[in-house]
Order: sequence, then C-alpha cells, then structure tokens
Amino acid sequence: MAVVGPVIVKLLLPLILLWLNFNSSLSLTQARKWESWKDRYPFIKAASSFSSSSSSSSNVGSQKANYYDYIIVGGGTAGCPLAATLSQKFSVLLLERGGVPFANVNVSFMQNFHISLADTSPSSASQIFVSTDGVFNSRAKILGGGSCINAGFYSRASSSYIKKAGWDSKLVNESYPWIEKQIVHKPNLAPWQRAVRDGLLEVGISPFNGFTYDHVYGTKFGGTIFDRIGRRKSAAELLASANPEKLHVLVHATVQKIEFDTSGKKPRAVGVIFKDENGNKHKAFLSKRRGSEIIVSSGAIGSPQILMLSGIGPKKELEKLNIPVVLDNKFVGKGMSDNPLNTIFVPTNRPVEQSLIQTVGITKMGVYIEASSGYGQTEDSIHCNHGVVSAEIGQLSTVPPKQRAQEAIEVYKRNKKNVPQEAFRGGFILAKIATPLSTGKISLKSTNIDDIPSVTFNYFSHPRDLKRCVNGIRIMEKLVKSKHFTNYTQCDKETLDKLLNISVQANINLIPKHTNDTESLEQFCKDTVITIWHYHGGCHVGKVVTSDYKVINVHRLRVIDGSTFTESPGTNPQATLMMMGRYMGVQILRERLGRAAGL
Repeated sequence: MAVVGPVIVKLLLPLILLWLNFNSSLSLTQARKWESWKDRYPFIKAASSFSSSSSSSSNVGSQKANYYDYIIVGGGTAGCPLAATLSQKFSVLLLERGGVPFANVNVSFMQNFHISLADTSPSSASQIFVSTDGVFNSRAKILGGGSCINAGFYSRASSSYIKKAGWDSKLVNESYPWIEKQIVHKPNLAPWQRAVRDGLLEVGISPFNGFTYDHVYGTKFGGTIFDRIGRRKSAAELLASANPEKLHVLVHATVQKIEFDTSGKKPRAVGVIFKDENGNKHKAFLSKRRGSEIIVSSGAIGSPQILMLSGIGPKKELEKLNIPVVLDNKFVGKGMSDNPLNTIFVPTNRPVEQSLIQTVGITKMGVYIEASSGYGQTEDSIHCNHGVVSAEIGQLSTVPPKQRAQEAIEVYKRNKKNVPQEAFRGGFILAKIATPLSTGKISLKSTNIDDIPSVTFNYFSHPRDLKRCVNGIRIMEKLVKSKHFTNYTQCDKETLDKLLNISVQANINLIPKHTNDTESLEQFCKDTVITIWHYHGGCHVGKVVTSDYKVINVHRLRVIDGSTFTESPGTNPQATLMMMGRYMGVQILRERLGRAAGL
C-alpha cells in the first residue's frame, strides 16, 4: 500500500508543484463503455439534471421540491449497499460528490491501482491530503467510495468485534454473503504472496488458515474485489440490487449542509442543500412520512465535516466560523484514529509480478503483516509524472542520497518514462498496527465544503502503539531472512540495517528524518510512518450517535459509516463497511415495516 515517493524531504515541496493535472475527458471507447453501464444503472444521473428531471424538483429559491423517504449523503462503501437496500421499499435519493467509476480505467483495473492515487486532477477518484502529522493520505471522491481506490482486500471483522459493536450476529452473517455473492472473489495467489505466506509460517505466525474471509489468528489469504482478469468490482455495483423505480442517484452532487426545523424541543432534519457540477445549488427535502430520515455516509472525514457545517458540533469551533449552532456537541470530529503503517522494501534480482494485498499474518501482538509487489499500468491509463506519490520506489531508492540533486531528480523523471514495467524489482512487507490507542481530531478550516478539514492522527503518541510497531518490524526482519522467502527473492541475505536504509529513503513523508533511524526501531517507526487509509472515528457511538446510529438529540438524522468506529474492523475495513450498509438498511426497514415483511 506504500505509494509515497522516494524523494528526500527538502525536495518534497518543489515536487508537489510539479504534480500534473491530467486530461479527464473520456475517450470514445470509454464513452461507449459508459453508455452500456447507463443501461444497467438508469437511475444514475448528473446532479445538474435534478431540476429538469422531474416537474416536482426545483432550485433553492423555488417553492416546489422533491420529497424522499431517505436522503443519503455520500455514495461510498457503506452508502451504496444502504441505498440499494432501502430502495426495496421506499424512495431514496443518494447524493455523491464524485463521478461514476464504470468508465474510469484507472479505477477499474488492478494494474492502475497506483495511477488512480497519483491522479491529482479535479476529476480524480482520489483526493490527496496531508495530515498535520506530515503523512500523505487520500480520501475517495467517486461513487463506490474507498472500494474504488483501495487494494481490493476483503476480510470480515472478528466475532469479538461484532459482539462489541452490539450487532445481531445472525443478520451480520446474512449481510456479509449478500456482498460476497455480488462482488467478491477468491484471488489467484501471486508468487510474492506465496513466498510471504511460507515465510510467515516459518517464523511462527500460525496456524495456516488457507483461504477464508474470517478474521482468525495465524496466516491466511483473504478475498478480493478484483475478478480473475484484475477488474475491480466496487461497492457501486451493489446498486444493481436496488429497485430502479425508487432509487435516484446523483453524481457530482456536493452536499453543502443539512437543513433543520428548530422550532421544537429538538432539531429535526428536513432536507439538504447541494451543488451540482456547474456550481448551481439545489434543495432536496425529506418526506413528512413518519420514519423518513437523512443518513450521512460520507466517511470519517466527510461525515463530521458535514455535521459541523450544518451546525452540529463544538459550539466554540462553530462560532469561530460564524456557523449558526443547531446543537452543541463537543465530540463531533474528536477521537480520529488512523492505523499506522510501516514498510520494508525488499529488492529482488529479477522482475516481480504485480500483486496487491492477498496474504496476511494476524498476530496476537496487535500487528498485521501484509505484502504487495511489482508494478503495473495498462496502455490506456493516465500516463503522468507521479511526483511524491510515485509507486516506482525501487529505482530511485538505489541512488545514494548525496547524489539526489535537483538535476539528478529531473533526469530520473525523464528517463523513467521509458523504463519498462519489468524494471521494478521487488516488493514490500507491511506492518500495520491493528487497534491504535493514539487518537486525534478533525477541525474545520473554512465553511467551504470543498476545503479538506485539518486532520490530526497523533501517530505513536501512545507508547503501546510504538511498542507494537517495533514488534512488527522485528517480525518483518525474521520474515525477510526466512529460508522460504530468501529462496524466492534469490538475493543475498540483506542485513536489517540495509533494508531499513532503503525503506527510510523510499517511504518519504513530511516528517524530518533522524540519523539514528536504523539504530533505533522506535525512531524508524516514528519517522517512516505512512497510512494504509483505514482512518476512522469523528462520530463515535455513545458520543455523537446512539447504538443504532441516530444522531443524539436530533430527530430524523443518522450517521452510518466508518466515522462511528472506535476501531477499524478486521485486517481491512471495506468488507465490514459494506456489510454495515446492508445490515443497517435491513434493520431500518424492519424497524419501519415490522418483521412481518420477512426481511
């Protein structure tokens, strides 16, 4: 998952300025592909069609309006299955700020995984931000959310996580398969992944659990949302299960705020204001029927941001930006966590087949060991200078730091355009902290929804997280020296110091490096921390929402996504987020219709 580039810190800012804006226009072939997808998803429209698509829809200033039983803000990993489920019985409006994934080759194919993350154009599926910690990160901006830009790994939450969340295990065990039957596959295990599997078992990460979706201690390989030819099946494709007569999906629809009726004892959500791709504003309203709700599903950054922009959050912070306070709740935006990731790059003496996350070692130390390898890019993907988000780490990391003058960097960038994909030799071993105790916060920088808020994770501020990171590095050391792994790489046994040096040079963030990075594993952890994009929190259960995800002291408003999590579920959260969307959709229907409906 490590995609940040191999450039020394003092060169980062100049390189940021060199990031390219990419041509976002669709080719004729891509346009035809989209036309075929439009046949399957006739309910997906551009946001600008809202006023003209129905005689009852209108602009903000008009008296006419569209009324829906459910308005879902955010068509991401949880929002899509939630919308598909609720539409079985009620009218649903799903508002997504990004575009569609179906005609985007950078999203659709595993080979282009890193290209999608490197795209910094306005139409990109991913949106780069840098936390105040100095770590590069990305948030999704596309229908299907994070399932469109991730490494595809699918693994369920543990039974203890399900119990702690207070979920009905029977319904959970019905909701996961609903996802899996539609978009999940058994992967073809790549050679790098097999070598990591054998190495993990050799160093004692056992037993071997084979292929399983379950979260169990030991070594396993999990599911993937990439099919046998490497084509991504995102959460957006779960919309095929929707009732097309009752679901309306608007893309490029950026919700600016939720509107409330504050005349009663508690504020009551009544509608949303959103802007379309042309910047024009629209308003959509909730039906007055009992049980109708607005459901925020905009992710760990977007959901607390929307709540605060709508007047729900810490009073002092809202007043600083002149946001009218609807409800003072000091916990909105607090308790943000990200799972720290540290990696070791392992070179080989021959080309390595591309692989993303397939094998995982689940330890009882609270550390997960995963792996990725190689490099890929399809001919019709965006070709670009990836700058500081380059995935071609193996090449420049071999150049001694003292020789990395600006001129040398420019020569490298020019030359690498003609380097064949096979030139990338090697891969990564990844160590992720499972349940970090270090927490941070999110705060607004402005009242503009397009401005990414200030995000702080406070990596390794809790000593237990740092201890677990050191344990993870030591496991990786044993792994890369294991007989099975060295037999595969066919390289001389590297000393840990040499591998750490390569990794320090490759995994660049904005955190200053120290001379003792390879002498102190604690310092190595702090200085080379990156993200695996599993950030969560900001709308915790019991503080911002109830156990059924209703916003506390507010009528007709819920939050259903990873912002409600205090821990990231399983080794990777996407399976549980999609399950959560389905699960809560069924729960809400049962609550509203009664169990006689047989759902």
